[in-house]
Amino acid sequence: MSSPQGVTGKLTTYGDVGFSQYVRRAFLSSAGFDQQDMDRPAIGIIDTSSDYTPCHRDMPQLVDAVRRGVLQAGGLPLVCPTLSVGETIIAPTGMLYRNLLAMETEEAIRAYPMDAVVLVGGCDKTVPAQWMAAVSANVPAIGVVAGPMRAGSWHGEPLGACTDCRGYWARYRAGELQEHELREVEQSLCSTAGTCMVMGTASTMACTLEALGLMLPGSAAAPADSGDRLRNGVASGRRAVELAHEAIRPGDVISSAAIRNALTVLMALGGSTNAVIHLTAIAGRAGIKLTLDDLHAAGQKIPLLVDCKPAGGGYLPDLHAAGGMPALLKVLEGHLDLTTRGVTGRTLGDLLQQVPLPGAWQQTIRSLENPLGPPGALAALKGTLAPTGAVIKPAAATPGLLKHRGPALVFESPEDVAARIDDPRLNVTADHVLVLRNSGPVAAGMPESGSIPIPRQLAVRGVEDMVRVSDARMSGTAYGTVVLHCSPESAVGGPLALVQDGDLIELDVSGRRIDLMVDAREMERRRQNFVPPPLPERGWRQLYAQHVTQADQGADLDFLMPSSEAD
Repeated sequence: MSSPQGVTGKLTTYGDVGFSQYVRRAFLSSAGFDQQDMDRPAIGIIDTSSDYTPCHRDMPQLVDAVRRGVLQAGGLPLVCPTLSVGETIIAPTGMLYRNLLAMETEEAIRAYPMDAVVLVGGCDKTVPAQWMAAVSANVPAIGVVAGPMRAGSWHGEPLGACTDCRGYWARYRAGELQEHELREVEQSLCSTAGTCMVMGTASTMACTLEALGLMLPGSAAAPADSGDRLRNGVASGRRAVELAHEAIRPGDVISSAAIRNALTVLMALGGSTNAVIHLTAIAGRAGIKLTLDDLHAAGQKIPLLVDCKPAGGGYLPDLHAAGGMPALLKVLEGHLDLTTRGVTGRTLGDLLQQVPLPGAWQQTIRSLENPLGPPGALAALKGTLAPTGAVIKPAAATPGLLKHRGPALVFESPEDVAARIDDPRLNVTADHVLVLRNSGPVAAGMPESGSIPIPRQLAVRGVEDMVRVSDARMSGTAYGTVVLHCSPESAVGGPLALVQDGDLIELDVSGRRIDLMVDAREMERRRQNFVPPPLPERGWRQLYAQHVTQADQGADLDFLMPSSEAD
């Protein structure tokens, strides 16, 4: 227990404490606050609303709900806007700015008087950025997410951003849809405010963070436009005031056991490969080393249980209706560490005692005895092409391609893909392995360009999937046999930099291998001729490229990690 300091905490330095308090009260008085307000616990509300992030369209209303809960519990709500990192309207990629948002949020929590903080995020990079910050600042914190959209429809078929948007775009590229039909789909894909309603990165991070205990039970899947979402905001605001008194901090919640629980849930969800990077970064801030071997261990025992696209066929509102994360955790109870304790202050085991198993009427959350898919929804790979690791999502891949050997067709950058992928003169077959390099953290901020389009000449002949390999990421909404996060990346001299057209690449997911079939002497000869790409010349991009770690370390900035993690 602790005594909240309210707005008199973290005083501005004037060399006179009394004056600092006096002048702060004077300026807060100009905002209409009286002494009763100033005696309350100060609860920061980190607000990522922005016209540049359409997913957060209804967030002002959600922030008001949080504010109401704080006031009801006797706290003083103070809203703090920050950078908003939406994925679709930012160049070149939201991932480039995740660490910038983490820095800004951490400094805001440290600098402003906050006895506790409510982190209101949603579109996928905002949530991990906020929790990287909260773990480092270690002030009592609780998460609230924007929530998923509702599904739209076109010609009687449900539509969900952005798995279905990718499917319809592939049909358009293959000549199956006309331009006017694509425009109709475009207007129906995102039918409400909220994040992608499939098991993309935003949904995956919301679910795994609830599993970690950083949000109230039932927080992850409530639709953005629902009363449930607003009630969650109010309840989280109330709980934030209690956290200020109880002093339960992120460092008390995030443990090795909690991280293992999150990985267990990730496998059951068939969640986004991006979650591997984000969870690694969050764990790293807590001094916990999360490795791809940990991912493999979870994948060995936990089958795919949740029927949500792209690994399944449903949407996040279906998961909420089926009981949400509490119901899924109840199914997984025997595989979880029930001693973990989250922001409720209660152990996971205690919480689950009051949760029933999901009803037989629903099919969104399957039982362990009747899963949607086998264990290993996500898989970790290593090999001569990725010595320190890569990931793939077998649950969203073509089974027949999970063991494949084919010749490489190399693209130097996402721009090179855009310039050549539809060239009818491109010498490519369905057996080729499409290789993209210079798309890792150092080279490009790690964009979601790993899901390389199927070359048009093959798409129009009915080819729907090929093996693709890169040091980039892939949206959690995407699907296909795509090997991602190859580490070390090409820009720092990883083997991906040395691949040449025609080299044989072998993928063996069951054997956990991705190999370049070129002998060591030839690789050494090529390495002698390697020239790294130039670094950006100024600003954030230069700082990022100089200090970002590789994907297997969470792509965090080395100077923000505990020293043992950065080594």
